[in-house]
Amino acid sequence: MTYLKAIIILVIITIGCTAFFLNSNDENPTNFVVIFTDDLGYGDLGCFGNPVIQTPNLDRMAAEGQKWTQFYVASPVCTPSRAALLTGRYPIRNGMTSSKHGVLFPGSTGGLPQSEVTIAEMLKQKNYATAAVGKWHLGHLKKHLPTTQGFDYYYGIPYSNDMNANRRGNEYRKESNEDPNFLMPTENYNVPLVKNLEEIERPVNQNTITKRYTEKAVEFIYSNKDKPFFLYLAHNLPHIPLYAHADFLGKSKQGLYGDVIEEIDWSVGQVLQTLKDLKLDKNTVVVFTSDNGPWLMFKTHGGSAGPLRAGKGTTFEGGQRVPTIFWGPEIVKPKVVQEMGSTLDLINTFAALSGTKIPNDRKMDGYDLSPILKGETDKSPRNEFYYWRRAEFHAIRSGKWKLHIKQTSPIVYWNKYEMERPELYEIESDIGEKYDRYESEPEIVAELMQKIEQHLEDTKDGMPDQLEARIKK
Repeated sequence: MTYLKAIIILVIITIGCTAFFLNSNDENPTNFVVIFTDDLGYGDLGCFGNPVIQTPNLDRMAAEGQKWTQFYVASPVCTPSRAALLTGRYPIRNGMTSSKHGVLFPGSTGGLPQSEVTIAEMLKQKNYATAAVGKWHLGHLKKHLPTTQGFDYYYGIPYSNDMNANRRGNEYRKESNEDPNFLMPTENYNVPLVKNLEEIERPVNQNTITKRYTEKAVEFIYSNKDKPFFLYLAHNLPHIPLYAHADFLGKSKQGLYGDVIEEIDWSVGQVLQTLKDLKLDKNTVVVFTSDNGPWLMFKTHGGSAGPLRAGKGTTFEGGQRVPTIFWGPEIVKPKVVQEMGSTLDLINTFAALSGTKIPNDRKMDGYDLSPILKGETDKSPRNEFYYWRRAEFHAIRSGKWKLHIKQTSPIVYWNKYEMERPELYEIESDIGEKYDRYESEPEIVAELMQKIEQHLEDTKDGMPDQLEARIKK
C-alpha cells in the first residue's frame, strides 16, 4: 500500500512538472511576427477568393494555419489603424484620430504618445528582441520613431509612400486610372528611408523597397534566432503609388497591382522559409493582415473588397474587415475561423502566449484569442466591434447585427453625407450590407442604440488629438 501511494505521488509530481514545462513560456518562448500590408483588400488573395492574383505562400499559410473571415481593424485609414494594433486600444483613446486630420502627414508634429504601451514594450518584460521594418506612420520626428516605443531597430519609410509628392506625382490618380500597368517614376515622391533615427536615402527607390524590407526582416530573424523576438514587418504597399521589383513586373494577369501583391506573397514565403530553416517555425506565431480595405478611387490600382461593401476610409465592411491569417505549427490549429477578431486583440493574445502582462492602468479594448488559435475552443471572446472614423462614432456590430448611425461616400471617402435615419444589417447573411432591416427589427435597433450610448460614455475621456500639423505659411 505504501509502495502504491509512492507510485501515485510520483505520477502526480511528474504530470505536474510536465504540465509546467509544457506551459512555461520561459522554457520555449513564443516568437511573434506581424506582417501588415497597406490598403490590401479582402478580395486580393487567392485564399480569399481572388481568381487571378497568384499567392501560393499565403494560400499555404492559410491552409497550414487559420484563415479568419471576420477580422477587423480599428480604423479604415492608416495612422489610427496602426496605433490600435500596437496598443490594443481604440484610436479615440490613444489620441491617434482627429476630426481635422485623418492621418499624420510630413508636416505633422504629433505622434503616438510615449504614455502608450506598445506590443514591443510589453514584450520587453521577457527581454524580447524587437524590430519594426517598413511603414511606421505614427510620427516621423525622432521623438516619435519606433526606437522610442520599445523597438530595438527600425528600417523603413516613416509615413505613406505617396507623401511629399511633386506636381507630377499628384497626377497619379488620372494616369493610373487609364492604365493598369502605369508605373510612376519614384523620384516624384520625396519620401525618406530611415534607419533607427537617421535618414539614409531620399527619395527612396520604391521599386526595390519590398525586397529590401524582406532582406532586413530575414537578417533580424537570423540575428536573433537564439532569443525570443518580435518582428513587425509593415509593407508600404499596395498603397499607391504602386511599385514592384523588376523580377515581378508584368507577371500578374491583374496588372501592376497584381505584381505588387505577388511580390508581397514572395516576401511572406521568404519569412516563413527562414523560420523553417532555423527550426523556429514550431515556436513562432506569424500574423498576416492589412491596415484597412482597398483604395477604390484608384480603380485597377486600388484592389478589391471582394463581396464586401465599399473600401478604405469607410466604416462599411470593405473598409475595416480585412484578410487575416494566423500561422504557427504546433501552436495554431489549422481551420477556417468564422468568429470575430480584431487587430485590437493581438496585444492580449501575445501577452497570453508569452507570459507577459498587458497594461492594467488604462482601458484596453482587446481580447485573448489564443484559446481559438490553440484549438481549445471554437468561440471567440469578441462579440462586439465599434466602428470609428475621424474621431466620430459611425457604427456598431453586435453578434450578427450591424447598425450604422453615420456613413461616408463608398468611393470618395472624405465626403460625409447625412443619413435620414440609422441603417441595420444582418451582417452574416447579408455580407454586402445591401438589405436594410431597420424598419423590421425595432427591438434590435433599440438594443444596439443602448450599447452605443454605453460605449460613447466609456470613451468620453479619450486622449486629446495627437494628429496636429504645422500650419504652412
